[in-house]
Amino acid sequence: MIRTRIAAAFGAAVLAGLGVAATATSASASYSQCDSGALCAYLYDSGVGTPGQVFGNNTNLEQYDKFNNAESVYNNGNSCDVHIYNQQNYGGTVGLLKRGYAIHDLDRESGGAWADDIASNYWVC
Repeated sequence: MIRTRIAAAFGAAVLAGLGVAATATSASASYSQCDSGALCAYLYDSGVGTPGQVFGNNTNLEQYDKFNNAESVYNNGNSCDVHIYNQQNYGGTVGLLKRGYAIHDLDRESGGAWADDIASNYWVC
């Protein structure tokens, strides 16, 4: 069963710092296309479209169109949360995306921090 929620997508501290209101929402059927163990990025809000997928830590996700132009993201990790960054090499603003959670609209829900771009990721177990 896919569980997607925004409530703790970035963690309370990051949300409070960005002034982003967190609310829980139901999953889109599109998130089911994200393979087990993957961090998935989509070119459209709410997981619409075919996902770009990565496994493991990545210092440069901007080389992948779906991360460089991401509108939504989903953590379908097997056992880990994932830090996402708006700059390469784990730089800039960091957010914690818990396992089984999605950010349905990166522009709106991050206060613009990840407007169309996730530049690097680091898994946290």
